[in-house]
Amino acid sequence: MTVLGSGSIITQCADAELIDELSLMIDPVALIKGVAIFQNMVKYLQLELQHTRSFSIGVVLLNYLVKK
Repeated sequence: MTVLGSGSIITQCADAELIDELSLMIDPVALIKGVAIFQNMVKYLQLELQHTRSFSIGVVLLNYLVKK
């Protein structure tokens, strides 16, 4: 499943242990205010970095496996 821009859905799936892998795309944008990706998580996600990819526009894609 791919979820774009919904931290609350990600948090619910993480707490239910439904996430096997996680990809984060980081854009080089500075914000004054924002919302954390993982707000109010109950369970700790232990992530293992598997792959990184950088793009010419400055975007970085990070791929993680979730350790169980």
